[in-house]
Amino acid sequence: MRWGLSARDYGLLAAGVALLFDQATKLFMLYGLGFRSEPYESHVIPVLPFFNIIMVWNKGVSYGWLSWLSPAFLVLFAVLVVGGLGVWLWLSQSRALALGLGLIMGGALGNLLDRMVYGRVADFFHFYVRGFDWYVFNVADVEITLGVIAMLYDALHKPEAKAVGSGD
Repeated sequence: MRWGLSARDYGLLAAGVALLFDQATKLFMLYGLGFRSEPYESHVIPVLPFFNIIMVWNKGVSYGWLSWLSPAFLVLFAVLVVGGLGVWLWLSQSRALALGLGLIMGGALGNLLDRMVYGRVADFFHFYVRGFDWYVFNVADVEITLGVIAMLYDALHKPEAKAVGSGD
């Protein structure tokens, strides 16, 4: 009898934890810190000389891209993406790949839930240095980024990837 989680279970666990962590931070920001009330511009908490917690409602996707599209289209698109990633996860045999897919799915589901409940995505974290402002993001965005990194790690550490990179 085999003990431990399969790659699929590992990915599903990662998706669930990612979704819960994202939603917990958003609930804390919106209701615990009172960021849900307007005007949003007054909601700035300086944390470090290069980092603030602020309130931004994002109607688009990353960096505010596609903000002109209807919320219904963005919801449908997210559902299709999560469904496709779910199929990929179901077929996955690698824990690193499953972790990456799970993190992306959990983050995407967190932002999808925002879009369904609020009609837009709640973003809070703002880094800036000497006039350079990074876009405002949330925990789901971090999870999606970490998921992509895990998938790249998986792709670069497969035997066939090493053989291709060896120069033979």
